[in-house]
Amino acid sequence: MIHADQRWIGNHGIGRFARNVLANSKYVPVSLTSNPAAALDSWKLARALRALTPADLFFSPGYNTPLFCRAPFIFTIHDLSHIYCPENSSPAIRLYYATIMKRACHRAVSVLTVSEFTRGQILKWSGISPDKVINVGCGVDSIYQPDGDVYPSQFPYLLCVSNRKRHKNEFRIVDAFARAGFGSDLHLIFTGNPTAELSEWIGKHGMGQSIHFAGVVPETKLPDLYRGSRALVFPSLYEGFGLPLLEAMACGTPVLTSNVTAMPEIAGEAALLVDPASVDEIAGEMRRIVNDPELRGRLREKGIARAAKYSWITTSKKVHAVLAETSDCCK
Repeated sequence: MIHADQRWIGNHGIGRFARNVLANSKYVPVSLTSNPAAALDSWKLARALRALTPADLFFSPGYNTPLFCRAPFIFTIHDLSHIYCPENSSPAIRLYYATIMKRACHRAVSVLTVSEFTRGQILKWSGISPDKVINVGCGVDSIYQPDGDVYPSQFPYLLCVSNRKRHKNEFRIVDAFARAGFGSDLHLIFTGNPTAELSEWIGKHGMGQSIHFAGVVPETKLPDLYRGSRALVFPSLYEGFGLPLLEAMACGTPVLTSNVTAMPEIAGEAALLVDPASVDEIAGEMRRIVNDPELRGRLREKGIARAAKYSWITTSKKVHAVLAETSDCCK
């Protein structure tokens, strides 16, 4: 019997992965409602799974694992930002990864991941066999398509789908947008709500009238935001995959993103790639993508074709194949 951690399902990267790979799957949900990313979850999960036997299988679509478990298990590492992005880490998190997570990599039957970039980082960090780490990729939902409603904005805008984490590079994005010199002709919209620090930074650049925050956007409304924008601006410093790239491309929205970590792998030749540490380069490519309609048209066509190569159905089939093979071996 397969037991799976349904608590990861939600409107975020891991949440969308969990929702899609667990859909139409036969599994027993864990008997917990707590946050699977909480500090003591490994112990709580072990308690919840204590009745499992070696004939069972536990699967987590996220990075949590039981501290101890008689059943074999498979879990998913979407990225290693907690290790490679100091601003996302803490002594407690680093201790967790160095002990519980690394130990789990060696104990697990398989470790799933979503890009070749992240697969390589996992192998280097954990030291486990390459055969154990399986890239199952990610997909894009059918609601992301070129045709449909657009965000009711009174001004043309660039879009940044982000979450205030420092590795999203928002302060440089603000710098670059100010340096690009669009004036009042073009605005910039961030998803989510501003922090006091980011608002102050925007004010220092005199951009308070041109940079806006859309608040928490339900996933059903995200395609409207993408379709209404001149381009997605996503020069993140680190991504294990980068779902906004695919979502924008599937909506026919040109993409400007980074030339580091997983983003070149996911974007291919369907986006403008920049050095995320260079404000001048980000600003220059912003001007280029805004002022060149022929370029936007080419990126739109390439993006739609690129996004079509990624499917949640394909990802789900890969995950289910790993689970089925492991489950059969447990019988």
